[in-house]
Amino acid sequence: MDFQIGLVIAGLVVGFVVGLTGVGGGSLMTPILLYFGISPTTAVGTDLLYAAFTKMGGVFVHHKKGNINWKITGWLTLGSVPAALFTLWILNSIKTDIETINHVIKYSLGWALLFTSIAIIFKNKILKFSQKHAGDKFHTESTTQNMLTIGIGVLLGATVTLTSIGAGALGTVTLFFLYPLLPTPRLVGTEIAHAVPLTLVAGIGHASMGNLDLVLLGQLLLGSLPGIFIGSMLSGKIPDQFLRIAIAVMLFLAGFKLIF
Repeated sequence: MDFQIGLVIAGLVVGFVVGLTGVGGGSLMTPILLYFGISPTTAVGTDLLYAAFTKMGGVFVHHKKGNINWKITGWLTLGSVPAALFTLWILNSIKTDIETINHVIKYSLGWALLFTSIAIIFKNKILKFSQKHAGDKFHTESTTQNMLTIGIGVLLGATVTLTSIGAGALGTVTLFFLYPLLPTPRLVGTEIAHAVPLTLVAGIGHASMGNLDLVLLGQLLLGSLPGIFIGSMLSGKIPDQFLRIAIAVMLFLAGFKLIF
């Protein structure tokens, strides 16, 4: 692939948004890559490794701030990584043409975008609801809570491997239900820590199937790394409510277009 300044700018914008709001990594990047004419399989495979590399820096920052619950990260990974490997095995074993696989990925991507947009819009209401029911049985029994966390990991592992979407917004929102009393920064930090091994395993798996463009990956990182740094520096200083709504509307429209 030839060098395209548009892809570097796309990486910069997405990195800035992620650093500023913590939302929108794969959800924004994959549809952008499709817009640039990248095939769905290559878009997903490249975006997964893009997410793994960019979120490694986030893990370093959140760990220093004490924002990662490594026990929860472990339970999530116990479900997500095997699910990712199983999904990769299915994708690799399907004896069909690449066009059919691309169609399945685009359709799955569309639904993932729709659910992500809804999760972003109703994030605060979901948090309030979960805190209201913080004394419910599944919140207080640790064994049940751990099993449900593994279950969430399985769902995220399959979804992220197939579409490269869900590790951020969907993962954080689902954790609100199980850990409503855990401070939001720790929920976000925990999900970022979980996203690194998941996206790395899924990305390497896609790369082994030829679904990776290293030149494309380099261009995205060239823009996203400074973008994430700038966005993180401004995080908390700029009201992000309007930006979140704008992102949610954009994702909803993109998902609707892919499906219908």
